[in-house]
Amino acid sequence: MCMRKPHGRGLELARKHVASCLTELNLMHKSRKFLKSQSSTMVQQSDGNCTTASGCQPVGFDVSLNSRLLSPTPPRAVKVLSWSNAIRYFERLLHDLDVICALSLNPVLDNVLHFIVQFQKTVPDLVPRAFLQTLLVQDGKLYGEYFFSDVISRALSLPDIIGDKEFQMNEFVVQLGQLVINLIKILCTNTAWQRRKLGKSLQDWSTISIQLELALKREFGETRNVLQNENMCMRVSKQLLIWTQEHAYWVAFRFLTLGFELDLYSPGEYSMVYWYMYVVLTKLIEKMQLRVLASSETSRRKGKKKKDHLKDSARDMAFSSSCLLPQCYLLLSEGLSMMLAVLRNESRSFQLPSIFNTEQERFMQHFDLLLKARVPEHISFYSFKESSSRAGMSDLVKYNFFKEIQKIVPSLRGSFASEPEKLAEVRRIEQVAEHNRIALNIISQVGAGDPSLRVSFEFTHHPHFAVAVVKRS
Repeated sequence: MCMRKPHGRGLELARKHVASCLTELNLMHKSRKFLKSQSSTMVQQSDGNCTTASGCQPVGFDVSLNSRLLSPTPPRAVKVLSWSNAIRYFERLLHDLDVICALSLNPVLDNVLHFIVQFQKTVPDLVPRAFLQTLLVQDGKLYGEYFFSDVISRALSLPDIIGDKEFQMNEFVVQLGQLVINLIKILCTNTAWQRRKLGKSLQDWSTISIQLELALKREFGETRNVLQNENMCMRVSKQLLIWTQEHAYWVAFRFLTLGFELDLYSPGEYSMVYWYMYVVLTKLIEKMQLRVLASSETSRRKGKKKKDHLKDSARDMAFSSSCLLPQCYLLLSEGLSMMLAVLRNESRSFQLPSIFNTEQERFMQHFDLLLKARVPEHISFYSFKESSSRAGMSDLVKYNFFKEIQKIVPSLRGSFASEPEKLAEVRRIEQVAEHNRIALNIISQVGAGDPSLRVSFEFTHHPHFAVAVVKRS
């Protein structure tokens, strides 16, 4: 009941209840032998796999809870959790609820999306996911308190328009607010449903991006650069377009990575998947940098000292910490895509022999939703074929994308010093880069065309980025 209070007011009290319940569960687990000796029902349920047909009562569940709401069905035997499994289930459920209760109710959209993605990595059950969605979206507002138009204006680094009625009622802002609500709800679903819905939502993000761009050209012409004398309306329109495009690419990247978690890609398809991830990440980083540049231009207009202009210029030229992590993903994707293409070109491994599907058909099967949404534009199967056919070992060794990642890692460690989850992600990326760098050195020394060379790819350090395992027969 505490977690259902509006605006997250009951979260602190809910955490106390969760802590109390966890203590009681721990005591019950320690008293298992005594409780087992006192209950004949528990003796039946303690170790065996019994069902409701045996007369055993479920542990911790009220079987008649929804009986009035359900339609009549023939009786069926349902597996009942043992005492130990029921205790473990509720312990995990309470831990997940505790994580949700610890959420900082900050109206920063990037932080909200990051929290949901991190939370989903533990594969939570339906109940905590439902509570999380209810907490985040209440009455069409973030946490039931912040209008999504204000959340978007904060993301645009335009505090002057927070609460502005004209901005809130703008047709594009209303549509984007609904898209953000849908995105949050989609991210709270299970992995398979999430990927399916993300793919379909790409069309909506793409459509509104095109509409925004056309409206911008119609009102202000073809000018894309930041002008000194541009008015607030023009500045807001440009930043809104950049922000929309950035999130379209973010959704596309999430869609592609979930394919690895669902085992939708075969080893012969890794090359095209990593190539598409590289293309999407290139666009994503480009939009992120444009947004950072636009927000810094806005802050400069508010009367900064001359000395501060030099600091801002240096900051704009370098990658911000928010861009460095996607940059590592980009280098990994490009390196893996090129490595797989080289192995395919020079040793004929990782081919796609099939009498049912051609390579182009598989490309369309995996990326059809992205291609229809034009995310990104001017991309086709022939773009991939042209890129992969040119891949050679000399270029792969020359650019050494995996070594470049190791140069970025120290900066990332400094940026994420106070964020253990991101530090763990940096460590995983570093391990993937190091193992692939060593594998690349071995392949280049032996020769990719050596018939005794056996290369396979395993996801031992990261769920989305494979590690090359090199053996000689």
